[in-house]
Amino acid sequence: MPRLTLDQGTVQYRDTGDGEPVLLLHGYLMNGRLWEPVVDRLAPDFRCIVPDLPLGAHRVPLNRGTDLSPAGIARLVADLLAALDLRRVTLVGNDFGTAVAQIVAARHPERIGRLVLTSGECFDNCPPVWFRPLVPAARVPGLLGLSFRSLRLRAVRRLPFAYGLLTKGALPHDMIDEWTDAFFGDAGVRRDCAEVTRHLDPAPLFDAAERLASFDRPALVAFAREDRIFPFAHGERLAALIPGARLEAVPDSHTWVMRDQPEVTRLIREFIRATPAGTPPKDGGLLPRG
Repeated sequence: MPRLTLDQGTVQYRDTGDGEPVLLLHGYLMNGRLWEPVVDRLAPDFRCIVPDLPLGAHRVPLNRGTDLSPAGIARLVADLLAALDLRRVTLVGNDFGTAVAQIVAARHPERIGRLVLTSGECFDNCPPVWFRPLVPAARVPGLLGLSFRSLRLRAVRRLPFAYGLLTKGALPHDMIDEWTDAFFGDAGVRRDCAEVTRHLDPAPLFDAAERLASFDRPALVAFAREDRIFPFAHGERLAALIPGARLEAVPDSHTWVMRDQPEVTRLIREFIRATPAGTPPKDGGLLPRG
């Protein structure tokens, strides 16, 4: 993978295809490979950039002392866009990547042309209830690693406090092996993950929501109807507060819409083609309602 050196440290990313840029953000204790089914379908028409965010499954730790609060990670994404000289970007988020995407759009909208928010953290659901014990655990040296040790057992991964509620399909165990290997393989990666976890808090998302009420770019909110971690009602609320946002209900899916319903690619592609970047969509839009 290419590497980019920022003030915060080195970030690895995937860069596939040509055309208008689409930047896709993943969730906690995952990496950018999660988006592969969507990238494979989008790359013939668009340039897809997928960074490995410092959320515990990255391979290269950031510089010690880097701000890894939600606002700090959003700044890192904004700096990555600037370093790659990407403009009028379609920013797509999922899981904690949706939280980051909201903050980027709210605080650093200069290079954002469109916003796509799929099932993920917003409002007071940060972190979600199943994962809130991780925040105090991250404040005790070594305890977060001890908490994650059981994730090396494939039988454990289907439990609600692991990856079990994120998908309706089979878990991508080979990929999860890669994520846990990255976490346990480098003390700096574990340090980054603990720093991220200590700063999980809903306040930045309430601030982002307030700012997004004046967001003037096209926005698509595509939440899974059956998600048990990130309720569809939150997607409805997001779509209601962002001016002109489109709301789509993704059927037969949990959080990982890109895995359960790769057809979500069609929604993203049609949304990009129907809305000029940086221009608020017309009333009614061109997408069917979910």
